[in-house]
Amino acid sequence: MDIETIYREYHDKLLSYIRYKVNNEEDAEDICSEVFIKVQKNLHKYEEEKASVARWIYVIAGNTIIDYYRSRKVNEEIPEDLPSESDLEDATLNRITCGNLASALKELSEEERLVIILHYYEDMSLKDIERKTGLSYGQVKIRHNSALKVLRKLL
Repeated sequence: MDIETIYREYHDKLLSYIRYKVNNEEDAEDICSEVFIKVQKNLHKYEEEKASVARWIYVIAGNTIIDYYRSRKVNEEIPEDLPSESDLEDATLNRITCGNLASALKELSEEERLVIILHYYEDMSLKDIERKTGLSYGQVKIRHNSALKVLRKLL
């Protein structure tokens, strides 16, 4: 896969993801550009058997966002809901397999399904889901984790 194809396929999704994590349009665009520069520089190192292109790009994006917050740590804190590498993998997996996900969602409990839909389709943080549903943060996190375990098995 070449950089032009990767850019066309992932730019809009990646920019949307970064906007959500950074909450500043100009910074999000700068970070997105930086991610694609890193992808281009390291494309020769990408190993398909280790991870999908999407996962690889989202890991680079996550690390770049962390670097962004580290460089501004005097003024801002890293948000609590910044995903770990495993969260990025889960998010990428769920975005890529939307067709299969629709049928897999039927296997979840109603509350698990709601948490997954709000988190991945509505781009809500677990804290936002807590406020919207009235569930405690712990309950939201438990439902999220149990739903991901079921979805991993099915997908």
